[in-house]
Amino acid sequence: MIRILLAEDQAMVRGALSALLNLETDIEVIGTAADGEIAWRELQRLTPDVLVTDIEMPGLTGLELAQRVQRHGLPVKVVIVTTFARSGFLRRALDAGVQGYLLKDAPAEKLAEALRQVQRGGRAIDPQLAVEAWSEADPLNDRERQVLRLAGEGRSANEIAEQLGLSHGTVRNYLSECIGKLGVANRIEAYRLARQKGWL
Repeated sequence: MIRILLAEDQAMVRGALSALLNLETDIEVIGTAADGEIAWRELQRLTPDVLVTDIEMPGLTGLELAQRVQRHGLPVKVVIVTTFARSGFLRRALDAGVQGYLLKDAPAEKLAEALRQVQRGGRAIDPQLAVEAWSEADPLNDRERQVLRLAGEGRSANEIAEQLGLSHGTVRNYLSECIGKLGVANRIEAYRLARQKGWL
């Protein structure tokens, strides 16, 4: 029996995925979580075989969850199921040790088969995305990504500096680096482009 923890912030999608997976004779959804922080606590409490998670969630994103699992060496495999067909997301997911990356518009039976494949030690990656993921590298480092994400949410340089424990000048330097690396005119364009590419 493959024991699954399902992390998905949309209640209807969470319920539908849970019901579909529980129809399989060899798969059991042992817990669900509506955000990343709850998922992290449930991971440690329930010790599932596989975490099935969305990317965009409150608290922690699916990618941040995967990174945390990797950092703490938890014996759980991670499969991301998302609407985001962005090669940058897949690339970051693979760097975080994710074993599966599927799109939500894939047929339901594909998810069950992917979970079996991952449980056996394999990988299950959307093939079209896999090709795209290696065509364009993410130019941003983690700190630049953090600063740009906050700037895109409308925070001022002073607010970003305070939140991240940096100086105002350092934040401005990071934003300048992002703008330069992405070849755009300002921080708003940098944020938009980075999001579109899946780098944020």
